[in-house]
Amino acid sequence: MTSNLNGHGNLADDPILFKGVGLLPVIKDVLLQLLFALMPFVAYNIYYRKLTVNYSRNFIMVICSLCMLLSMTFASSVQSGLIFDVRYVIMFFGMLFGGFLTGAILLVEFLIYRLYIGGSGMIDAIIILIFTFPLSVLLSFLYHRSKHKLWIIFIAGISFSVLPLLVLYITKPDYIMNYFVFNIFAMPVHNSLGIWLLVTLFNKSVSDKELYLRYIQNEKAEAVNHVAASLAHEVRNPLTTVLGFLQLIKSGTFPPEKTERFLEISMEEIRRTEQILSEYLSISKPHLPFQQRIELTAQIKSVVELMTSYANMSNVTLSTDSPVSNLYISGSPAELKQLLVNFIKNAIEACKDVANGMVNITVFEETDQVAVEIKDNGIGMTPEQLSRLGSIYYSTKMSGTGLGLTFSYQAIRAMNGSVSVRSSPRSGTVFLITLPRAKLSP
Repeated sequence: MTSNLNGHGNLADDPILFKGVGLLPVIKDVLLQLLFALMPFVAYNIYYRKLTVNYSRNFIMVICSLCMLLSMTFASSVQSGLIFDVRYVIMFFGMLFGGFLTGAILLVEFLIYRLYIGGSGMIDAIIILIFTFPLSVLLSFLYHRSKHKLWIIFIAGISFSVLPLLVLYITKPDYIMNYFVFNIFAMPVHNSLGIWLLVTLFNKSVSDKELYLRYIQNEKAEAVNHVAASLAHEVRNPLTTVLGFLQLIKSGTFPPEKTERFLEISMEEIRRTEQILSEYLSISKPHLPFQQRIELTAQIKSVVELMTSYANMSNVTLSTDSPVSNLYISGSPAELKQLLVNFIKNAIEACKDVANGMVNITVFEETDQVAVEIKDNGIGMTPEQLSRLGSIYYSTKMSGTGLGLTFSYQAIRAMNGSVSVRSSPRSGTVFLITLPRAKLSP
């Protein structure tokens, strides 16, 4: 903060300092200037809260320019002839986090706007700036290289109060003496508090953001490692089987029917490898928002017809409640069909070893949503298994990869839907898929 003498009357007759009135307006103006000083911190947390990047110099330059101009426009006249704002605090902050170029731009903006404002204190303000700007450059340089950053902030707060007072003591000594206690005590405390709050809070937010970004990078790296390990494991198993049978065929010691069986098994394993790779590719590509309207009832009927033979082979009864027609959703027909197949196939496989295994599909109609319930009376899942559903490297089946459910969860999220699961061991499982209804065509 600084002081500019604008010639607002006799200083000795000021009612605020000498008669003890008007304290609340003074506090209000001081708090307003503190708000301007903290605006970069507030703006940073609002603008960068959901972004996966940290602050830029352009952001510092723009927000500091705005704060400085607002501070000078709504400068508070704490005493007659004494004008308070946080221009030097903002300029130091801009130099600290935006670099010398940002500080130079703020300097030019200050000079232009101060000349526009005018007043008898204009020359004093420019003289003060001649001393405070080089000091800001020096303190900014020392701040980034010193271990005692708090001391640098303290020195900056005191300096931006003392230097203006020294200049005004030379040009207007009576002014300094009339307000000796206020100038020697209040201004340094206020400036030091403003700089300390702004720099400390902003530094804390930036550090938290950097920690969050590192966490995201570590999570991505960990996911890639899991995917690579899972892919290598799943592909190695069928390739090992194929290699073994090819070696047996090469030996030529088996009858033709055995050799033919070995070839069939090898081809099945190769097809399984191809399926695994296709599933990995399906979950790695982004799911773009589709606008195609899909009649849900028809899709469910088609999938049930497709899966009925698989259910019969597994001795599982597959049934559907008579759903209402004309239930439309938005999405990809191919992805919707695939995710329904994945859920129903998992439900059937969960009932293979259960007497009288049953899988039932029910459609619920709501005002702006439709829900598909897939219920089975299979082996169920434990709470730990439920918590890991959808993980790319986790499956409840011995030969599974978890890729089917991972793809299904991603596809549902891409359609702005959700999935909920209820299950317990030996009590079956219920998947509830909720999707928004498509808007009616105009």
